[in-house]
Amino acid sequence: MSGSGSPDELEQIKQRRMADMRRRVAEEERAEQVRQEVEAQKQNLLRAILSPEARSRLHNLKMVRPDFADQLTLQLIQLAQQGKLPVPLSDDNLKKILIELQDRKRDIRITRM
Repeated sequence: MSGSGSPDELEQIKQRRMADMRRRVAEEERAEQVRQEVEAQKQNLLRAILSPEARSRLHNLKMVRPDFADQLTLQLIQLAQQGKLPVPLSDDNLKKILIELQDRKRDIRITRM
């Protein structure tokens, strides 16, 4: 006999593969839905804690440096929830925070010996 299985075995293999694909697609859809819900919650919190101008600045920053903006967003939300941030945070205050963060980054020096 050659290496091919019976038509029933092939059909079972096809059915299992289709079921696996459907399961993976469903899991990906659920993960995307959760991601969208989390993003919507973050945006709602930002609306509450940032002035419109500060939100606009954060949005612009996200276009240029998305990873940094995401980290900053999480930090701002945490600080606001802990009561360590004036709410709503003005654009001027956000600028000061960004300048402080930028200055900290500039202070790091690596010297070769």
